[in-house]
Parts: sequence; C-alpha cells; structure tokens
Amino acid sequence: MSRKALIVGGTGIVGTSLAEHLLGRGWEVVSLARRPSGGVDGTVPVAADLFDPGGLRVVLDKIRPSHVFYATWSRHPTEAENIRANGTMLRNLLDVLRANGGVEHFALVTGLKHYLGPFEMYAKGTPPVTPFRESLPRLDVPNFYYTLEDELFAAAERDGFGWSVHRPHTIIGHAASNVMNMGSTLAVYASFCRETGRPFTFPGSAAQWYGLTDMTEARLLARHLEWAATTPAARNQALNVVDGDVFRWSWMWGRIAEWFGLEPAPFPGEHSPLAEQMVDAGPAWADIAGRHGLVEPRLDRIASFWHTDGDLSRPFECLADMSKSRELGFREYQTSDRAFFDLFARLRRERIIPDAA
Repeated sequence: MSRKALIVGGTGIVGTSLAEHLLGRGWEVVSLARRPSGGVDGTVPVAADLFDPGGLRVVLDKIRPSHVFYATWSRHPTEAENIRANGTMLRNLLDVLRANGGVEHFALVTGLKHYLGPFEMYAKGTPPVTPFRESLPRLDVPNFYYTLEDELFAAAERDGFGWSVHRPHTIIGHAASNVMNMGSTLAVYASFCRETGRPFTFPGSAAQWYGLTDMTEARLLARHLEWAATTPAARNQALNVVDGDVFRWSWMWGRIAEWFGLEPAPFPGEHSPLAEQMVDAGPAWADIAGRHGLVEPRLDRIASFWHTDGDLSRPFECLADMSKSRELGFREYQTSDRAFFDLFARLRRERIIPDAA
C-alpha cells in the first residue's frame, strides 16, 4: 500500500529522524517547515507558515497525505500565549486537511510536560508519583499540550481519522536546525572542556545526579510513530515513549566524559548551570571552530544551554512507564548511552564538534 507522510516540523529533531526512517521503509515523505532548507535527502520539502491558513491551503492543495506527523511548536513568553499560538497553528492545519480529505491517521508529538506542567511552573510544586502513566489525570493548570490534544480529538471525531499522541522524555537526536537538543549541547560543552581544559562539571541538581531518569532516542521515537500510525491496536491512544533503560546521571556523566577522553569533575553538590558556565564562551568557541575547520563558529546556533539546564536541574525523579505500548505490541529498545555516542559520532563526522585528535 502506498503511504504518503506529511511531517510538520520536518527539519527538527523528531522530523529529521522520522523522515530518514520512513524513507527507508518505502514511504513518500513531504517535509513541511517555515524554512525547509537542510532537510533529509529524498523528502519533498515544502515551505509554509501554520499561522497563514491561506498560504497553507495553497501549499497543501496538491499534497494528499495519508498520514500526518505533527512535531512542531511555537515558543512564547507565557503559557496563555503558547496556548493561543499553538492552538491556532494546529487548528489551521486541521482545517486545511479537512478540506483536502484523505487523512487516515494524525500523530501528535508532545512530551512529559503533560505530567510536569508548562515552562511557567515546570519542576515546581509536587510532581506526580513516578513512573508517569498515561492514565494520570491532567494537571489543573493551563497547558498548551492539552489544547493541542483537544483540537486533535475534536477534528478526529468530526472527520473520522485515527490519532495517536506520543509523549517522549528528553529527545536525543540530530537536527541541524534545532538547538534545543541536550545531546548536541552536551557534545559542545564536552568538546569545549577538552579544548580549553575547563573541568567537565555536571550542571544539574543533586536529584538528577543521584536519582533515576530515562530519555527518548529520536530514532526509537520514529519507529514508535510509524508503529502507532499503522497498528490498529494503537489507534486513538496516548502513549509514553522512552528508550526502555533507566540510569543515573552520576553514571551517565562518566560515560560521556570517557567518550570525549575527559575525567569527569566531582559533583559540586549544587547547581552549576551551563548558561552561567558558558556565558562568555562564544569567542573561545569561534576560535576552536576556526582551528578545527568546524562548520558553525557561532555557539548559539549549535547549543542551547538554558534548555539543557531546565532538564538537568529538576528537583525530583522523572520516569515514564512504557507498559501501555508494550502491551499493544511495541517491543523496541535503545540504550541511552549508545544514543548519545551515535549522536556524538555524527556531530564529529559533520564537523559540528572537533575530532578526537
């Protein structure tokens, strides 16, 4: 059966891995982004602004996707603005797709802020008991993830297509156009420490250093997205998706240090945020990039220290349960240290971070 995927956010971490995966499985893939340059070879890139329904209608008029994968968002200063903007974006797309017809399945990627709350209250208050399960009730706070779900549920009921909601933890993967990526940020930080002799110091909280956590490799998420979109048992389900292993950062930090040929610094016992450690590192990185012939001398284009600080500074344990997907038939597994190492190797091949020599 011929399957045509429309990936919305096709140049991001999720979209890049999903496009690579689906192309390898014989899908026709259309990649939609505001600036679709740098996408995956073999995709059909289209430029569109989800805030412009007229322009979106023109772009999608001849594209009749059987499956839609929505992996984008627009960040704003307040959650009220996030709700307004992101709800509008998804609603505009759903309205155009309704007019075109033919959609069999719509997959929405959100995340564990479904359980933890939005940025305004992220990691504040008492979190749900771990592991987070899909059956947990929504928090009694505004959250644009909830708005996206409600828009999707209403459209699916109205138009008769199936849906799935995917809730990954921190996503590790490659995307040239998305700096909100812990993997690439830590690769840049480790490379900087090796080049300058700065101690490789864990920037986060004691709860993260000593406690258990998990994460989501983008390639595993891609397989989860295709599985849910093509498996009748997963139709109309909200699903957590994580690698399947658990670890403590006190262990993972040593694994990352070893890969880069570093000695990890002793845990300082308190936060040492990357945003503070690297506040003046731009000129030094530009020098490193020049000496090693790297493709990007601007630090702010390849790393997002504030975003990684947010994940590593949480004051409580964060684990997601995968039982629901397992019971429905998804058996994939990925070790998280290998996910980091594969990404680091790719960043070296693409001259984003320096070689080992």
